[in-house]
Amino acid sequence: MEKQAFLQDVQQRIAELFRSSPAADLERNVKAMLAQTFQRMDLVTREEFEIQLETVARLRQRVEALEARIAARTDTTG
Repeated sequence: MEKQAFLQDVQQRIAELFRSSPAADLERNVKAMLAQTFQRMDLVTREEFEIQLETVARLRQRVEALEARIAARTDTTG
């Protein structure tokens, strides 16, 4: 048996052993638990976070503009 075929056979046997071992179940269970935890935490994606940052920045600009208008009116009437 040549080296490459031998290594492929060993690799395949190890993969089969892993699939049939409790480690595969453990990995699935951990992934499911993490998914449930993240879902309960009500996390947002990075894209959603960036959109909210842009929205807040635009709102801040509008508030500053309105504050400037109010200040200009009180200066002229005061």
